[in-house]
Amino acid sequence: MLNKPAKEIDADFEVEAALAFHDDDAKATIATLLADVKYLRLQLALAEAAMSHGMTRGWTPSFERDV
Repeated sequence: MLNKPAKEIDADFEVEAALAFHDDDAKATIATLLADVKYLRLQLALAEAAMSHGMTRGWTPSFERDV
């Protein structure tokens, strides 16, 4: 664990925390995360519709993340 990059350590911690929140039930954890993604995509769509083009200087939100 000492030789892992900080991002990997943070990701490991977040995965373990999400699983612990659901008593190590992977299906429940995935279901919650998928519901969160659905909710956040809706919020992003609402924000995009409410923002004026001038306010964001042409920037538009992306619904897909860069990997």
